[in-house]
Amino acid sequence: MQMTMRWFGTGYDSVTLQQIRQVPGVTGVVTSLYSKQPGEVWEKDEIANLKKTVEEAGLSIAGIESVNIHDSIKAASPERDACIANYIKTLENLGEAGINIVCYNFMVVFDWTRSDLAKLRPDGATVMAYDQAIIDKIDPNDMSTAMNAQAHGFALAGWEPERLEKLKELFALYRDMSEEKLFANLKYFLEAILPACEKHGIKMAMHPDDPAWPVFGLPRIMTGKEKLKKLLSLVDHPLNGITLCTGSLGTNPQNDIPDIIRAMGGERIHFAHLRNLRHNGPGDFEESAHLSSDGSLDMLEIVKALYDSGFKGPIRPDHGRTIWGEVSMPGYGLYDRALGIAYLSGLWEAVEKMSEIKGKDKP
Repeated sequence: MQMTMRWFGTGYDSVTLQQIRQVPGVTGVVTSLYSKQPGEVWEKDEIANLKKTVEEAGLSIAGIESVNIHDSIKAASPERDACIANYIKTLENLGEAGINIVCYNFMVVFDWTRSDLAKLRPDGATVMAYDQAIIDKIDPNDMSTAMNAQAHGFALAGWEPERLEKLKELFALYRDMSEEKLFANLKYFLEAILPACEKHGIKMAMHPDDPAWPVFGLPRIMTGKEKLKKLLSLVDHPLNGITLCTGSLGTNPQNDIPDIIRAMGGERIHFAHLRNLRHNGPGDFEESAHLSSDGSLDMLEIVKALYDSGFKGPIRPDHGRTIWGEVSMPGYGLYDRALGIAYLSGLWEAVEKMSEIKGKDKP
């Protein structure tokens, strides 16, 4: 297991690599070329400069999050093959740079969605929250404006203004989209990129949908165990795997995350996002501190399931609370994520040492 943090890059992130380097146990970052638009090629010199910046700070690039998928690929529109060719070129350039994990998602129109990016908690911290009753009252055409108005001036991951300026066109593009069609388009994409992945050993790590149900009538296909199993069977290859995101899967209280981990197996979980959330009612949740007692997820059981599965990839704490007056991209401040790392590292160490003790006790 490698403990990491997400870093959005110079000029985009309030947190510096020097600060990340000081968090005990962190040896790498998952990062991105944040200025690149879906469908654009990531050039070799851009990747080399990013890698150099990270390594000069004493860290490594543990993976890329994300190389976003162009809408023409998801919708199978005429530009699909050209955009896939660009994606393949990006994968080749990443592979030649020694980067071999790519997190991505297949959510349509909107990426992760929240009704509030700064819900006030009794202790004065703020968290991101989702209430379906509020979402149902929002005109989807106003969603991008509402999200960015709460972003403290930061560009939100997955909410590219250039793309979301064309919301009406995007909704028209996906008007007749069904789960079956979206899965078919995903299979086409995965089969097309697999040769490049095999050549460079690149693990594709699908991120679950957030929240784990349809939003504004748009289909969601990465919502739970059966859908994730279908992803793995679409292209049954070790490089086709998932990002195990406890927060996204945890939005649906019916998702048994330790059971999902056991069903996927450590070889097909390439990357893990570990965070907690609290359920307030059906379709109503808020994010929380990482520790089990602050939310609705049993983080110890989740970590134990990951360890027992043989997982050996990068882990990062996911969205944190905003605490101690920090101003940052919502969910991505330094302080609470650093606390989360300390907690998760302690859980991992405890599970690892208990496993060693049990091994010694066996006759």
